[in-house]
Amino acid sequence: MGDAKSIGTFVAIGDSFTEGLSDPVPGERDVFRGWADRLAEHIAAGNPELRYANLAVRGKLLRQIAEDQVPRAVALNPDLVTFCAGGNDIIRPGGDPDALAVEFDDAVRKLRGTGARVVLFTGFDPQGLRSGRRIRGKAATYNMHLRAIADRRGCDVVDLWALMPVFNDPRAWFEDRLHLSSEGHRRLALRVAEVLGVPAEGDWREPWPPVDASDWLTQRREDVYWARTYLLPWIGRRATGRSSGDGRSAKRPEALPLSGRGSCDRERAHLG
Repeated sequence: MGDAKSIGTFVAIGDSFTEGLSDPVPGERDVFRGWADRLAEHIAAGNPELRYANLAVRGKLLRQIAEDQVPRAVALNPDLVTFCAGGNDIIRPGGDPDALAVEFDDAVRKLRGTGARVVLFTGFDPQGLRSGRRIRGKAATYNMHLRAIADRRGCDVVDLWALMPVFNDPRAWFEDRLHLSSEGHRRLALRVAEVLGVPAEGDWREPWPPVDASDWLTQRREDVYWARTYLLPWIGRRATGRSSGDGRSAKRPEALPLSGRGSCDRERAHLG
């Protein structure tokens, strides 16, 4: 079963990307599955003894993740850590990719000090996203730093920028244009499993079914809905120093076995 049996404890750290927004767990309010939970299921198929923790909390900045989640991940003595952070910093005005890289490198140093295999993620290329072109230069600079850190620290890399031919399709994204859809999360879990050498059924490169293109008026209506429903509330939180993660705890704070093959433990920590 590839590398699955060598992974006794898997810890995922990060922000909403790793928490799993917007891949809802059916029948549960404000609880999300996401690519990391799906990856844990793939690993557990080859190693039923896998213990899995997901410390990610939506809205967190890199410094918050480094100060809170990284020490907790180290204490869990993991065999595998997935670490994606800095996206929330990059999209904010004034986000400095060079300064962020210094913080990120220090966090990776601590994680690698456990002897764990560490998987890092570059950011997606925002070129194809109608709301993302303004940050493309900063995102590219940050990605170059992340690749250099991975080389220096001996980490695996999931290059999300290179996945954009598949993830350019709007169906890979939730309507907020910031988080992956359930299908996007499913495909990403398959890609991470591929990087790890963990067998998994499915192909993340599978072509999307044909769909009729939206006309100009429909696209403009979607833009207005997106701005009113997602952009303006986001600006409001930034202006008042609030975050979507305020008062929230990790959905899976302890490294525990999955409740059963094919599904993650449904006993979640209270969220907010």
